[in-house]
Order: sequence, then C-alpha cells, then structure tokens
Amino acid sequence: MEHAAILLTYHYEASAAQIAFTGGENSLNPPAVNPAPRKSVVLIDDEVSYTNLLKELLSEQLDCPIIPYARPLEALANLPELNPGVIVTDYSMPQLNGAEFIVRASALFPGVPIILITGNPDGSVNRDELAKLPALKAILLKPFCWRLLRDEIIRLWPEPGAQLRRHEVSAASV
Repeated sequence: MEHAAILLTYHYEASAAQIAFTGGENSLNPPAVNPAPRKSVVLIDDEVSYTNLLKELLSEQLDCPIIPYARPLEALANLPELNPGVIVTDYSMPQLNGAEFIVRASALFPGVPIILITGNPDGSVNRDELAKLPALKAILLKPFCWRLLRDEIIRLWPEPGAQLRRHEVSAASV
C-alpha cells in the first residue's frame, strides 16, 4: 500500500507540472513561441539576370534565404522584414548608388556587414566616400568568381560557428 501512495503522489506532481507548462487544465498544447526569422542574404543589383544567377548559385551553396532585389529603394523598404545577416549591393544603380544605399541600410541595421560589388574599377567609385562607411566590409570587382562572394558571406556571417555552407554531395557517394 505504501508503494501505491508514492506512485499516486508522483503522478499528481507530474500532472501539476504539465498543467503549469501547458498554461492550464484545459490547454493541451504548449504555449506558442514564435522563433526569430532566419537570417538572410539580401542581394541588390539592377541587372536582373545577374542577380538571379547569383541567387541560384548562392542558394545551392548556402543554407539561408537569398533574397534578390533589382531596385535599391524597394530593398530598403522591405529590409526590416528580411532579417539580413549580410547585404550585398552593387555600386552603380538607378535611384541610389551603392554608397547611398549602404548609408541608409546601415541606419536601419547598424551591425549588418555589407559587401559592395562593382564593375567600375576605373575611378568612378568614390573610395574616400566608401572608406567612411563602417558597415562596408568587402569590395568585389566584377567580374568575380561567385565562390569568392560565397566565401565572403560565410566569413562575415553574424552567427559565428553557424553551418551556413551546404554539404556538397559527390558523384562517388551517390
């Protein structure tokens, strides 16, 4: 009989803990927790085909959303909803140049690293202006190997130790 009393007490304590966890006697599910949205790579370049190609290549290699934009003002308007981990922007674009975009994006997300890509190595990029942008962490001159961009994104990713790179499957293991 003493053994049954211990079992009954244990069962009662477990039920009280379950009621406390689920939020009440009539609740069968644990309280809903909204996880933070995954960090993303936001890619801005007015050359749509180029942006789409980079998105496809990076999506195959990186385990995070790659969100492309062809218009910098549209990207800025949507940036608060995107939870950017890294931003990649072109320099020469209509509406805003890359430096102006970086200033505005940095005001919204001060800690997010930004990579500038440009096909203008001829001096049309104002290097003095770029040097004053603390969020700017890398500049890649077009044409560049997309793997270099992938590696820069991984290097600058705000979650140290995150497994951002997808595991490649070799033909021999299939």
